[in-house]
Amino acid sequence: MRIDSHQHFWKAARGDYHWMSPAVQVLCRDYLPADLQPLLQKNKIDRTILVQAAQTRAETDFLLELAAQHDFIAGVIGWLDMDSPNFPRELELYSKRPKFLGIRPMLQDIADDQWILRPRVVESLGLVAERGLPFEFLTYTRHLPHVVTVLKSVPNLHAVVDHVSKPEIKNRKLDPWRSLMAQVAKHPNVYCKLSGMITEADLKAWTPADLRPYVEHVLTAFGPDRVMFGSDWPVCLLAGSYDQALGALETLLKPRLNQRQKDAVFGGNAARFYKL
Repeated sequence: MRIDSHQHFWKAARGDYHWMSPAVQVLCRDYLPADLQPLLQKNKIDRTILVQAAQTRAETDFLLELAAQHDFIAGVIGWLDMDSPNFPRELELYSKRPKFLGIRPMLQDIADDQWILRPRVVESLGLVAERGLPFEFLTYTRHLPHVVTVLKSVPNLHAVVDHVSKPEIKNRKLDPWRSLMAQVAKHPNVYCKLSGMITEADLKAWTPADLRPYVEHVLTAFGPDRVMFGSDWPVCLLAGSYDQALGALETLLKPRLNQRQKDAVFGGNAARFYKL
């Protein structure tokens, strides 16, 4: 089974996508299952993980409705307010809903870089860990020291770093991202998505070679059994097509991995991480 571990859907008129602006014009329209299905069929992708793109429960409900209607959506990573006293009850309720897999706060868009270390948020992370639910870190390099700290507080957290933590690929900057990701990788419960890289490179002139040092470092740090392919569609359209995002990773992994390892990166690891 081939699995895309990271894609989005949205309906612009819903109105809770804080990031929609003329600066990302290609994203300012509806993207729904009918748009993605032909791309999945073309690239022989069997199932996907649908990830939140708005910090509202209403969007989580919207995504769960889509997942109920389409078998190719294996499950939803939604949003709940982890800094709310109502979080324990909401987590209990949503955990019972079909295809609700886990949660993701949009750390990259929160003004407080240390938000993940707030006492109530750490308590909420503990509840997520107790349930064994997947948790996703959406971060930049500057957030990684705080990720390392919170993983020490909640060592049994079943987590994944989205988009290799968005290093400065366009500027070819590796440090301190490189050493910080190595620290994160020391936690055996933490995985990493090989996703969202082409949009951190030069949007108009990137090549697979630009991604190579970042892919190779993640493979070395996490190993081929804790990384997974994600298209980040339709966000990837800022820099390239679904085919290009997938093809770049396939090109980079071809000389490095054997067939078993490739099968793991393009499906097996996601199936295990999300308990599909």
